Amino acid sequence: MASFIKDVEEIRRRAVEKIEDGPVTATYGGDKDKAVQILNEALATEIVCVLRYMHHYFMATGVHGRSVADEFKEHADAEREHADEIAERIQQLGGKPDFNPASLLQRSISQYVEGETLADMIREDLIAERMVIEVYQEMIRYFGSNDPTTRTLIEHILAEEEEHAADLSDLLFVVNPHTGESEGKDPGTNPLSIERSRQGSKSSSASDEDKESSGSSQDDRQTAMRLNARGERHPSPQDDVTGRDKEYDGVQQMASGRKSSISSTCRSVFPPDTGTTPMPASSAPWCRPRPPVNSP
Repeated sequence: MASFIKDVEEIRRRAVEKIEDGPVTATYGGDKDKAVQILNEALATEIVCVLRYMHHYFMATGVHGRSVADEFKEHADAEREHADEIAERIQQLGGKPDFNPASLLQRSISQYVEGETLADMIREDLIAERMVIEVYQEMIRYFGSNDPTTRTLIEHILAEEEEHAADLSDLLFVVNPHTGESEGKDPGTNPLSIERSRQGSKSSSASDEDKESSGSSQDDRQTAMRLNARGERHPSPQDDVTGRDKEYDGVQQMASGRKSSISSTCRSVFPPDTGTTPMPASSAPWCRPRPPVNSP
């Protein structure tokens, strides 16, 4: 038997003496009433955190909002478990868990701030977690060796709160932690502004094309003025087209003349009204032989 157990009967006597106190024995070194008061403050804090996280869970929208909302829901569930554990410990110490909603905010360590944007929600949740971490560390020091069970409980909750803070800090790409301003706006939160931006870009492009066309016309006019000053004429696009039409007509006339000449030659070689045998192809190489015409 361990050396610190010197008188089993004496220990039994003390255990029977205040049996209604349950787990709180004569060796409990802390102030039970003070411990219950501190734990009720922690309980109120956890409940407020659940409410804030659930509000953020339902209000998170946009491209990034859905993935962040899942993080909010996970944290809310964890805070709810913390509240259950703290309430159970309060009951073990002979106290009464205070769930009165009228005084929750007065007893809570953290604040209930909804936030207007996704960035605001992340920032406020991270601030609340950091506040809780600092106060829970002080609670652990207070309970120390006087109430090791409550200390261990708060240490467990503190570890999870620090994990929550680490998760939220990873989401700070959408908010500047010093100014609270968004580093980049979520494009899914205001699709109408995106459409207006696209229309503005199209209008700007059309305006640039008009300016470029206007600049080209101005250059053409200046060139024409310089040529006129030297007594020359700058051909217009219409003149260019007309010249091409004339050139095409000349080629057509030349082709028509060649065709008429070949046809007359063929008629002289093959008289239409006789059945004369065609000349050899070598005598008229430019004319295809025509079959004889039989008289009726």
